Amino acid sequence: MCRALKVLCVADDEASLAALRRAAVSAEWELSPGATTETDALALIDSERPHVLVAFGDHSQLVSLVHERFPGMRIVTDRDLPGATAVASSLDEVRGLVKTLPRPGGPVR
Repeated sequence: MCRALKVLCVADDEASLAALRRAAVSAEWELSPGATTETDALALIDSERPHVLVAFGDHSQLVSLVHERFPGMRIVTDRDLPGATAVASSLDEVRGLVKTLPRPGGPVR
């Protein structure tokens, strides 16, 4: 069974989330619904099971929690945070960073 890579975007507000989703969209992966709060992001992680979290804004607590609870999830942020896999200095770098991250491997559970 082959599963598409899933990406979840999290930003501080709806306008920032829309811009981040536009920057992250690609035919190579599925874009999960986005979130603007930690609670919504965690609920989407539990229901959607994304492989990559892209968090722009002040989400250090979310990044730390996700890194601890889901050590295999790759995390792209807009600032250097503990647990981040990659740091994007602009929205223009998001798609390239997601594309170059290692793909999930192993059996599907």
